Amino acid sequence: MVMVDEVPFPPQITTTKPLSLLGHGITDIEIHFLQIKFTAIGVYLEPEVVGHLQQWKGKPGNVLAEDDNFFEALINAPVEKFLRVVVIKEIKGSQYGVQLESAVRDRLAADDKYEEEEEEALEKVVEFFQSKYFKKDSVITYHFPANSATAEIAFTTEGKEEAKIKVENANVVEMIKKWYLGGTRGVSATTISSLANALSAELCK
Repeated sequence: MVMVDEVPFPPQITTTKPLSLLGHGITDIEIHFLQIKFTAIGVYLEPEVVGHLQQWKGKPGNVLAEDDNFFEALINAPVEKFLRVVVIKEIKGSQYGVQLESAVRDRLAADDKYEEEEEEALEKVVEFFQSKYFKKDSVITYHFPANSATAEIAFTTEGKEEAKIKVENANVVEMIKKWYLGGTRGVSATTISSLANALSAELCK
């Protein structure tokens, strides 16, 4: 297992095919010099993703981490992507839902893509999280298939059955990907840096 801030992540998972843990990190904030950690994140990708990133071959990880075009290419690469988010600090699902909503809505609005359909799709995701309670070690997963602009979000917590929701609005799906994988604007700088270093190494092979 790979430990991400004391949270274990399998180095590989299998969805429709084996995906490798290529990046990990945390979301946190600092209040009065005190670091509060919210979630640990693992990013699983098809190893073939490097085939779509060849123009960045030879670039060091610290350069890639600052290159939003690189992450745009990563997001758009037609490979399967899977995010595993593990709760470190208990919060209400509604709080997480609000963070996701504002991040996705702001990105859509900035690109002039926030229409009625997007609002409706986003509303459903927020409602999905509304009724959940994020106990420590609860797991949220985002599964982005290779060739469809959909996402399946699942939530598991101790003692409850897994809950799932499918997001079928391509614009909303794209912005959820960007929230976690969007380079310098991603929600977790540690995850972006870790991904950049791992992909830089993979590209050198």
